[in-house]
Amino acid sequence: MKALLCTTHGEPELLQWADVPEPEPGRGQVRLAVKAAGVNFPETLIIRNLYQFKPPLPFTPGGEAAGIVEAVGEGVTRFKAGDRVIAMSGTGAFAEKMLASEHQLVPLGEGLPFDVAAGFTMTYGTSHHALKQRARLKAGETLLVLGAAGGVGLAAVELGRLMGARVIAAASTDEKLALARRFGAEEGINYAAEDLKERVKELTGGQGVDVIYDPVGDRFAEPAFRSIAWNGRYLVVGFAGGEIPKLPLNLPLIKGASIVGVFWGAFTAREPDLHRENMAELVQWLQEGRLKPHIGAHLPLSQGAAAIRMLMDRKAMGKVILVAD
Repeated sequence: MKALLCTTHGEPELLQWADVPEPEPGRGQVRLAVKAAGVNFPETLIIRNLYQFKPPLPFTPGGEAAGIVEAVGEGVTRFKAGDRVIAMSGTGAFAEKMLASEHQLVPLGEGLPFDVAAGFTMTYGTSHHALKQRARLKAGETLLVLGAAGGVGLAAVELGRLMGARVIAAASTDEKLALARRFGAEEGINYAAEDLKERVKELTGGQGVDVIYDPVGDRFAEPAFRSIAWNGRYLVVGFAGGEIPKLPLNLPLIKGASIVGVFWGAFTAREPDLHRENMAELVQWLQEGRLKPHIGAHLPLSQGAAAIRMLMDRKAMGKVILVAD
């Protein structure tokens, strides 16, 4: 079998599509044939040894996949060969076959395509947890989403609209803003060409926004925070813009606002029951057609390095999915 291997930390061009031994499931593990894998921003960090989770070399990146169970290890009771599943594994997904622990698997119904399923859990799970538990977003509030055409950003736009918020999308091109409007944004701000703070002020009649969803960071964090309303909540989701920003702490003081961290991976481990409730709600919305994930690009598994580069260069719109060659 083949897998994408990270043998030395660095840029995605160093990754190798190589032959590796077929893995055998140990106790509590399942081996699945990967049909599709989702590409997420953490992959851009893990391969450069910049992420909180640091797997030993060599390793196969990819934390999200959908496929068919081939074999189960001792003690596995919830799954059997032939089952369709979604796997949230942390690493290992950019391969023809992968191992996952039983607790990392979610059953996949017959009606959901593998590519949609592979790109659903992390982006929608992150944004749902952020808006529901961390921001406590209420219907009628105004939500500003930075990076609104990326994977988690577009999910936040769609979920914000579904939860009854007025959504303002912010992105770097008019093309990206057009996509965000298709998914529920009422207004758009091109922060490459417009003053973010002043434009938010115009769109809110000087009141500011109740919730800011920020997976970008960098130079946009401070002007975004300066546009927050009284009792606003600023969600720290990630730093796709590159630099981790530093905010003057007088700003949350005079705004009566909160800076709220969002670490979905830790949430799923620390509060598994609540995570399962969240996923059940998301899957129900998906099955009802209330959520319609946007896949911006399909690439073969062997081109996983190119897919990671797309995210690093901020060229992805919606989700990038790798499919079995």
